[in-house]
Amino acid sequence: MEVDSMAVEQEMDVAGEAGAVVASLPQFKPLTAEEITNGTTQFRRVRVPAHRFTPLQQQWQNILSPLVEHMKLAVRFNPKTRSVEMKTGPETEPGALAKGADFVAAFAMGFEVQDAIALLRLDDLYVESFEVCDVKRLTGDHLSRAIGRIAGQSGKTKNAIENATRTRIVVADHRIHILGSFQNIKIARDAVCRLILGAPPGKVYNQMRGVASRMQERF
Repeated sequence: MEVDSMAVEQEMDVAGEAGAVVASLPQFKPLTAEEITNGTTQFRRVRVPAHRFTPLQQQWQNILSPLVEHMKLAVRFNPKTRSVEMKTGPETEPGALAKGADFVAAFAMGFEVQDAIALLRLDDLYVESFEVCDVKRLTGDHLSRAIGRIAGQSGKTKNAIENATRTRIVVADHRIHILGSFQNIKIARDAVCRLILGAPPGKVYNQMRGVASRMQERF
């Protein structure tokens, strides 16, 4: 009986100590967006090339709506600096300004709004840019033929790479921009580099067909 009473007392002491530990844990309320940034206003400017002024004007409402309504950013176009300016507000979430800048920069590179807006919705999408001469130094007609191999007749080659790798590709003169996830960008970049180096488009088509079938099996 004495042993049982001692065991009960020990259990009560342990329970009391556990209760005291639980009761002593601090309770913190979630920080607001303004408290995280200490009330400081952050600012970002994205320059727009001259050849993207007309598309920007036509798509301005579609660009403005997600930035203001969902990202809670203050946005304006400054004609003096030829750039889109954004700043945070009291309700702006951390990271929203960087996403908004990436979205506008992707549109300025030449991506469609419906493609660039994915940068606001998903965290694992990126844009990679490189020049044709970074892969192989070409000039004159050789450079033009390399760009033609990337695009293909009526954009057929570019569309085949996009559909197989689930990316979006913009060919802007001698610069190539690729939008997608890290792994998919790598596959698309390798295909573009093979075309620049002189690989026939038919061979690249076959490789893209294999890539597409493997990605379908994975998903």
